[in-house]
Amino acid sequence: MKEAVENRKNNLERALAEPYLKGLQDYLSGGGEHALGRGYEFGRAALAAGHSILEILHLHHTVLQRLLEEANDSEKVVAVLRGAGAFITEVLSPYEMTNRGFREAVFALRHLNEMLELEVKRIAHALHDEAGQLLVAVHLALADVSRDLPVPLRERVGHVNVLLDQVDEQLRRLSHELRPTILDDLGLVPAIEFLAEGISKRANQTISVHASLNDRLPTSIEIGLYRVVQEALTNAAKHSRASNVHIQMDRPVGLVRCSVRDDGAGFDVAAVLASRGGGGLGLLGMQERLNALGGSLEIQSLPGRGTTLLIKIPLEG
Repeated sequence: MKEAVENRKNNLERALAEPYLKGLQDYLSGGGEHALGRGYEFGRAALAAGHSILEILHLHHTVLQRLLEEANDSEKVVAVLRGAGAFITEVLSPYEMTNRGFREAVFALRHLNEMLELEVKRIAHALHDEAGQLLVAVHLALADVSRDLPVPLRERVGHVNVLLDQVDEQLRRLSHELRPTILDDLGLVPAIEFLAEGISKRANQTISVHASLNDRLPTSIEIGLYRVVQEALTNAAKHSRASNVHIQMDRPVGLVRCSVRDDGAGFDVAAVLASRGGGGLGLLGMQERLNALGGSLEIQSLPGRGTTLLIKIPLEG
């Protein structure tokens, strides 16, 4: 790994050192705004080529060291240092603009997630309360009708009532999974345990939850992590053909960490991400939710070897 990094640095220096040196020398010799513009274009091209800020700074240090070795008096050293500072600032400005755009995009994504959560909460409320009230009204109407029916027909109405009770139970569970009140009231771990219990029954999978989270997390993190785990369990139920799923959560310093591991069919991660962007497995949605929280998602899977999702979210002070 270290050798690969060194090779990349050497290749970068060979490809870019001379153009960078020429641009900096042009600016130091009085090139003015035109030379700074070339510095900006250099930075934009480097960013488009995938070069990191650290690589550019390493290149700048190498070129600057070369120029300082050629400086023969203190005034020239000061001029080189001052000019080099202005030049590297211009070179790095595309990186700053991109970073600023990324921060704005993350803010917009976080706001969108909050709006979606409000809409999900409204739908869950409608399922739980409004649909529940309609079912109660149907029960009362059937009870009123059945009083005037002969016994055989009353028994058939009773079977309808049983089915309505099952519908009511499914609607309540669905509303809780959409936006569980237990998440707001008791926190992340009880909510995920409730979610795991429901999916375990429907998918006939053994889902275990082990967590060492003693305190409540920020609301946005609890909601985001709940949604990611929900998507992961849905994937395991639909696609993995797994028998066992294990969820592990802990909270090292400054971080909340979660893993979802199954013993299912697994898949070729690179092929799935390249062909569909993970859309079929909801991987893109998971990553977007985590991006909005400054978190990360690592996927470990091979065909026939199961799948593990590693989730990390930083905790702001």
